Amino acid sequence: MTESFDKIIAEIREALNISESEEALRELRARYLGKKGTISGLMKNMRDIPNEEKPKFGSLVNQLRQDAEDAFQKKSAELREKALEQRLKREKIDVTLDRNSDRLGAMHPLNQVYYEVRDIFRKMGFEVVDGPEIELEKYNFEMLNIPKDHPARDMQDTFYVSDQIVVRTQTSPVQVRTMLKHKPPIRIISPGRVYRNDDVDATHSPVFNQIEGLYIDKGVTFADLKGVLNEFLRKLYGQATVTKFRPGFFPFTEPSAEVDATCTICGGKGCPACKGAGMIEVLGCGMVNPKVIEDCGLDPEVYSGYAFGLGLDRITNIKYGITDIRLLYENDVRFLKQFI
Repeated sequence: MTESFDKIIAEIREALNISESEEALRELRARYLGKKGTISGLMKNMRDIPNEEKPKFGSLVNQLRQDAEDAFQKKSAELREKALEQRLKREKIDVTLDRNSDRLGAMHPLNQVYYEVRDIFRKMGFEVVDGPEIELEKYNFEMLNIPKDHPARDMQDTFYVSDQIVVRTQTSPVQVRTMLKHKPPIRIISPGRVYRNDDVDATHSPVFNQIEGLYIDKGVTFADLKGVLNEFLRKLYGQATVTKFRPGFFPFTEPSAEVDATCTICGGKGCPACKGAGMIEVLGCGMVNPKVIEDCGLDPEVYSGYAFGLGLDRITNIKYGITDIRLLYENDVRFLKQFI
């Protein structure tokens, strides 16, 4: 009896000696220690063992199982240590070496896309306007048709500095400030960081970048908005880009729309990134709500306009096929050097 047990443990140790991966280790563990494995199968023989020998047989099986577990744990620890040594060898940096002057840095992908977007809109006559990140609640919400009891406030998950001061949740307050200071025509984009109380995951961050646009003048129509955004998306993603405008809702625009564009990863064929649709949402837009125009001291019977907003992080991910927003902020050189 003990000879057959010794043979099994010898087989296990021999197999472990030639295993070089965790996957191979899992297969061996299933073969010997799984519910249908060799060792578990030994217990099926219990019914054929005389009653007086059953305790001894059970003890031997348990000892065999323990010996096998110890052997697997030892091998697993060896594989982890070997993998760590290989990783340290790959990532080892000798700080005493002279700087390699051939390895030049490059602009971060977020900056690359921002300058590309900025230049596209500049060529269409838009001016770049900046504004404060610590903002009055009045400009961040109320003058954008988002009063205190509006449900959209819950969607923003705002960071409050005090009762009436917030860390801006959007760059739209820049548009309000511009409308209050300047007479139409107004044609601006307002880029910058915005802040919302979101948990960090592959698609969310408490700090991200937005670019919002505004055009106010006499006789501005939704057709003007569609023309500008279609031209922008084709310049950014390629002339073959197809767009789709879907009805949406934003308190400061009416009517509002969500804009989809051809998925750059699959070229419109359908993939996990676009959930098989072949198109992916890229921005929101709409005609400026007449109440917002009026609150900013302009006559909505004379002036109309459109506004749009896009997440710089999102359109960067779409452009380069990045599936995790955290990669943009972790400063991993192995990731960033792809954009040199």
